[in-house]
Amino acid sequence: MNNSRNIIIGIAVLIILFTYPFWGSFGKSAAAPEVSLDTPAIQALADKNCIEDVEFMRANHMQLLSDWKVSVVREGNRVYVSESGREYAMSLQNTCLECHSNKEQFCDACHTFVDVTPNCWTCHVE
Repeated sequence: MNNSRNIIIGIAVLIILFTYPFWGSFGKSAAAPEVSLDTPAIQALADKNCIEDVEFMRANHMQLLSDWKVSVVREGNRVYVSESGREYAMSLQNTCLECHSNKEQFCDACHTFVDVTPNCWTCHVE
C-alpha cells in the first residue's frame, strides 16, 4: 500500500514536470514583431503600395513566391500582373528586396518569430 502511494505520487510529479511547458504558458502568446517599412526605397516611392494589398501579402507571400519560382524557372514567364493590373518583374531580389531592403528587420524578424526557414536563400544571394 505504501509503495503504491509513492508510485502514484511519483507519476503525478513526473506528469506535472513534463506537461508544465504546455499548461504553464496556456493562454499566453508572444507579441508579434513590429515590421519596419521605413527604408529609403519605400520612403522615396510616391505610391507606397506593394504588388498586392497588405492583408494578401501577409497571408499569401510564401505561396506567391513559390508560384513565381515555378512560373519563372519552369515556364519562362517573368511578368506578374497584380490584381490592380500593374505589371511587376517576378524577382525576389529586384522586385521584393528593392523596397524591402531591410531583410533582417523585415523578413527575418517574422520568420524567426514563427520559426520557419524559407529556402529562398538557397538560390538567391542576400
